[in-house]
Amino acid sequence: MALYSEKVMDHFRNPRNVGVIENADGVGEVGNAKCGDIMKMYLKIDDDVITDVKFETFGCGSAIASSSMATELIKGKPVEEAMKLTNKAVAEALDGLPDYKMHCSVLAEEAIQAALEDYYKKNPQHK
Repeated sequence: MALYSEKVMDHFRNPRNVGVIENADGVGEVGNAKCGDIMKMYLKIDDDVITDVKFETFGCGSAIASSSMATELIKGKPVEEAMKLTNKAVAEALDGLPDYKMHCSVLAEEAIQAALEDYYKKNPQHK
C-alpha cells in the first residue's frame, strides 16, 4: 500500500495557490518546532468572501499538500465557512494522511485561523 494517496502526491508535486498576496487582508504564520514546518497563509477578502488565498510553506511533502488543499477548500468561500475548516476535513480531502503526518493538516487549519484572526484585528467591524 502506498504511504501517500494520489491526491497528496498531486498537491505536493503541483501545489495550488503558492505565493504571496501583497496587501493581503489577513496573514497568518504558524510553525511546528518539533518537525520544523512553517506555514504562512495570505487571504484576500471582499464582502466577507475569501476571493484569493496564497500560501508559503517550508516543510515536508505532507505540509505542502495540506497547505495546498486547505487553500482550495476555502477559496471562494464565506469567511464564516473558512473559520470552520478542520484539519480532519483537510486530511479527508487529501484521501487521508499517515498518522504521524496529521500534524501537517493541523498546521494548515491553524494557519488559516491565524490569517482570519489577523483579518478581524484589522477589520473589527466584520466580526
